[in-house]
Amino acid sequence: MSKLAPTSIKYVIKAGINAQGVIEKPDVIGAIFGQTEGLLGSDLDLRELQRTGRIGRIEVNINSDKGKSYGEVIIPSSLDSAETALIAATLETIERVGPCTAKINLKSVEDTRELKRKFVVDKAKSILKELLDKGISDTSKIAEEIKEEIKTYEITTYKTLPCGPNILESEDIIVVEGRADVINLIKYGIKNVIAMQGSSIPTTIMELSKQKTTTAFLDNDRGGELNLKSLLETSEIDYVAIAPDGKEVEELSKKEVFKALRDKVAASQFKIENNITNGNKKTTYTKKEKYVSTSKYKQTKKEVPEKKFVSRVSSAVNISEDQKKIFKKTLDELIGTRAACIFDSTFNILGKVPVKELENTLSKLEDDPYAVIFDGKVDYKLDLVAKRKGIKFLVGMDKEDVKSSVKILSKKDLI
Repeated sequence: MSKLAPTSIKYVIKAGINAQGVIEKPDVIGAIFGQTEGLLGSDLDLRELQRTGRIGRIEVNINSDKGKSYGEVIIPSSLDSAETALIAATLETIERVGPCTAKINLKSVEDTRELKRKFVVDKAKSILKELLDKGISDTSKIAEEIKEEIKTYEITTYKTLPCGPNILESEDIIVVEGRADVINLIKYGIKNVIAMQGSSIPTTIMELSKQKTTTAFLDNDRGGELNLKSLLETSEIDYVAIAPDGKEVEELSKKEVFKALRDKVAASQFKIENNITNGNKKTTYTKKEKYVSTSKYKQTKKEVPEKKFVSRVSSAVNISEDQKKIFKKTLDELIGTRAACIFDSTFNILGKVPVKELENTLSKLEDDPYAVIFDGKVDYKLDLVAKRKGIKFLVGMDKEDVKSSVKILSKKDLI
């Protein structure tokens, strides 16, 4: 049986036990293993988890008085937050211990890293105070390190869910799995993040996803896969970002976090490529060129034929010859100008602005824009603005692979 090293413990499950009779420690441990066996499938079987060192030694403290027994159960875990929560919940399904009727009540699931982090910050403050008292002036480096730690204390809550301080004022939000994920992203300056806090999707997340552009940023493991399915079925997710292969969001470096968010894909595209259907729980992952690693989520584009994306977008676009001529003529005139032309539905020009001011202009425009033609590349961000304004056509010199309700054209689509 593998032993769980103290340094690998992420969470500690604590539960109280009461039994109508005299019981001992072996009775409790036997009941925990026996009555939870098979509840969560082979992946979360307690015996297997303990054998592989993902669940530590179960500690039981039992006292007896007047023919009744009471005590505490402590289980250390190196699983992620979602899996640990599932293990904790199974304890309350135990109804008997040995020959006696018994009840186990979950007290808490403690994040050991949060306690360590508090100790580090408090200790750092104490050290800095001592240095300042000694009159040492060169404390800039130490102060910066403390500031980095204190950033984690910018975490707040919205309707009981852990989140960053900008969750309400930002037009875009990032949904992660747990509190530790929120802390990690805040540390890197990402403050529009909110946690699901469990495997069931809170109504708060569902409501926010209807109001804001929402990116789901999940762990690259079984728990993350299940949570993503739930989010796609219950909430209005716009983009999907996945942690690197085998990693959790809470343990990513700054570079890994920003790379994963840059590589996000539109949720509609993700569903198509993974054959995910809303309305039922049938999710079938097929072999796709873009997802060819042992992980269902690890993206690799080296096997994607370039023509795949071009043909898919182009074939869905139906434009008249007159429209095509207007688009081509205007685009040719804009080459090298870094400018954008905005048209209404009768192709009267509503305005011509520099490309760098395009998004801001569209957001404030009171008229109903129909088409935007500009000297630049159509990307996800511009597509989001276009969808909000009801724009039908986006025409640029080039385009990113965006699956959208807006008809997106590049210069080569007009040849």
